[in-house]
Amino acid sequence: MGANLQRQLTDKERNRFLRGAVFLMATSAIGPAFLTQTATFTEQFMASFAFAIVVSLIIDIGVQLNIWRVISVSGMRGQEIANKVLPGLGFVIAGLIIFGGFAFNIANLGGAGLALNVLFDFPPALGAGITAVITIIIFSIKNYGKVMDRLMQAFGIIMIIMTGYVMFSTDPPYQEALIRTFVPEDWMILLLPIVTIVGGTVGGYISFAGGHRLVDAGVTGKENVGFVSRAASYGILTTGVMRIFLFLAFLGVVSAGFTLDENNPASTAFLVGLGDIGYYMFGVVLFVAAISSVIGVGYTSISFLRSFHPVFEKYNSWFIAGFITISATIFILIGQPVQLLIIAGALNGMILPIILVTILVASRKKSIVGDYKHPMWLIIFGAITAVVTVGASIIAFRGLLDLF
Repeated sequence: MGANLQRQLTDKERNRFLRGAVFLMATSAIGPAFLTQTATFTEQFMASFAFAIVVSLIIDIGVQLNIWRVISVSGMRGQEIANKVLPGLGFVIAGLIIFGGFAFNIANLGGAGLALNVLFDFPPALGAGITAVITIIIFSIKNYGKVMDRLMQAFGIIMIIMTGYVMFSTDPPYQEALIRTFVPEDWMILLLPIVTIVGGTVGGYISFAGGHRLVDAGVTGKENVGFVSRAASYGILTTGVMRIFLFLAFLGVVSAGFTLDENNPASTAFLVGLGDIGYYMFGVVLFVAAISSVIGVGYTSISFLRSFHPVFEKYNSWFIAGFITISATIFILIGQPVQLLIIAGALNGMILPIILVTILVASRKKSIVGDYKHPMWLIIFGAITAVVTVGASIIAFRGLLDLF
């Protein structure tokens, strides 16, 4: 059952796969858009944005627990599960996720190009090309999974430490942020940012990043449910720590009366908090966020092809390299096609409820999960989230129609 044979893990392997899945999911979510999005919402909603962050974290954990548990218990990747729930659905989901992956990868490579421009004054196109070459070299290594796991851990730790340092340097109003976490000024206006950051944290390919990594590692079967649940929760919490550190860093800046640079809002906190050296630290954080997202997008997007034909499994690393090369070529030739990013973002929001409903249906099918009993509280949690995200999908679809 599934793409990989289940196998017994040593404690050392178990811990490495746990950290690898956690940081693959977390660093895939923490890309250039994540930095900009957090800065913009903090400036707009001030301390009340803390409420949106906490609510989104709760939703994210519910989404990931549903998806990761069903994927791991079944031993199947997302597209295989979808095709078993409804023949052909897996191909649709795979197509949408790969399309979105291309669009977001172009943005990630653009972020990496900007970062290398900050650090070394390279032209953004050259920086994007260098980043693409580095990631392709990583995937050309025979046992790239182990290298990827360790790199993602290192990247995640670097981002958290540097952002935490900047947070303390900007001296944010911690007490006000704590109060507004539970008593926001107007929680109704926070619905849009909640939906937006949920989609950015667990939408599209990110939903499957860690789960597919565990399946590829052979961490499957109901006896690994506890392990998988911890990995899913730790992944969201890691993303949450980074989001909170960024939020507080930006809050310290805007509370002191500074205005974020509209062209590069995320850099302002680093500049204000630490001066010129802070700007270079921003370059490091942006580069690490961008390259880790390029790796996460490439790995997860192509994992949606691996079960469709043996050629995708046999030449997996070559297809990932091709995916990254095409993304880099598009960026170098035409830059970031804004309309493509908008369309991809809208589709990303629309696909989350489809994924959730598919997983919830799969959790009740013995042909998929065997005799595993999916907790009713998770099913209810997932169903509520699906209903909420359907509403968001309608908004996204209307926005999509406005483009044409």
